[in-house]
Amino acid sequence: MDELTTTQGIAALAAGGVAIVALLACLVLAVRLRRLRRDQTAVLGGGDSRDLVAHAARLEDEFRALRDWVDDMAAQLDRRMGTAEERLDGAIAYRALVRYDAYNEMSGRQSTSIALLDASRSGVVLSSIHHRDQARLYAKQVREGEAELELSPEEAEAVERALGGDGAVDTQGAAPASG
Repeated sequence: MDELTTTQGIAALAAGGVAIVALLACLVLAVRLRRLRRDQTAVLGGGDSRDLVAHAARLEDEFRALRDWVDDMAAQLDRRMGTAEERLDGAIAYRALVRYDAYNEMSGRQSTSIALLDASRSGVVLSSIHHRDQARLYAKQVREGEAELELSPEEAEAVERALGGDGAVDTQGAAPASG
């Protein structure tokens, strides 16, 4: 015991205390290093060993490739949308039907005129004139809202209703058609 009170003994005790503190510090640092490696593995993946800079560079390359792919897909969708819009412009956008009794008979208003027009107000007007024992069908072309041949009052009404957005069937008697 006398040896602990001497200068050499006190120095030995102090060195032992420093060693214990250093050992505890090493244990704390080992735990922190283990947590850091676990977190790094979560970010970088466990497959290969690379540094954070290389990982960031790889991510940037992959994001660039993804952006290029998205840009290509957006361009393809724009082309497809343009094609679809062109096709829709040729589809029937305006329509109207007018029913009437062409010969002022009691036939139940069996004659009809229907206007079928696209977005450019071009299309066709079809008229079906019914008589007791026959029916006649007439077709007249319309370009940009104007008929190439003179329209009957019922046909003109069908075009007017179609372009006015009123596609309802006429419930009132109309004047006789003039073919």
